[in-house]
Amino acid sequence: MKCLGCQLANQLEPAQVVWENNEVCCILDHNPYNEGHVLVLPKRHVRYFDEFDEHTASSVMKAITIITRAMKELFQPDGITICQNGGLFDELTHFHLHIIPRYEGQDFAQFYAEDHELHATEEKQLKETKIKLIKVMQKQGTC
Repeated sequence: MKCLGCQLANQLEPAQVVWENNEVCCILDHNPYNEGHVLVLPKRHVRYFDEFDEHTASSVMKAITIITRAMKELFQPDGITICQNGGLFDELTHFHLHIIPRYEGQDFAQFYAEDHELHATEEKQLKETKIKLIKVMQKQGTC
């Protein structure tokens, strides 16, 4: 398994897993746009959305529902953006989508800016966010 997305989804590389089932793994983005920024990755190698079987597609939708419910309760964002960058814009060469809590006044174009400085969030902060999200999902009965 040389694909970084496969390695992350199957926990062969370190990742802050907030939710998973047999088909998908949801991890915190190491360079979040906002606290709670989550990536949803299928565990089997899939690069493009149109390669999904029905079961994987259903699992991705279930993950989105669970994560967004937890985000709404925990972070109380003004909105949530769900996006997927495919093809040339897929830096993992593995399907993944972003679930990002958003707040009024944020210029989302910065998320796509090529020249912004990357600041990987400290591991301690990611672990704290992971714990908070998991607690909310447990309270909601989804974890």
